[in-house]
Amino acid sequence: MTGWTTVDSIGSASRRAGGLMLGLLAISVALTGCDQNNAPTGGQGVVVALEEGAQLDGILAEAACGQCQFGMEGDGCQLAVRIRGKTFFVDGTSIDEHGDAHAADGFCNSVRHARISGQIVDGRFASTAFELMTAKAP
Repeated sequence: MTGWTTVDSIGSASRRAGGLMLGLLAISVALTGCDQNNAPTGGQGVVVALEEGAQLDGILAEAACGQCQFGMEGDGCQLAVRIRGKTFFVDGTSIDEHGDAHAADGFCNSVRHARISGQIVDGRFASTAFELMTAKAP
């Protein structure tokens, strides 16, 4: 009968190890979360809401001409960012500070990506940092 005890002990140990692995996997998923699609963070990795006064720190956003690419109302061509589907005109930097807006890869003809920091103020994005990402070659 000791053979059966050994097999049973091995089976129990195997089930415990499997349960432990499943538990560790669940904890790992809970701690890392799913992809937040470059969700805005408050500097410590905490996701913040896109509302008045929200401080955004080093997030990746879409950047383009608000009128030409994002269909925003306004006069002339103005720099705008789109974060999680919401668009904001940008203060603190202008469309002309980042090259020719009407070039093939300019803001009026393409949507680019930028790493941005700043705050939402009066429904606009007040930029403290705006780093345009390099366009990929076709």
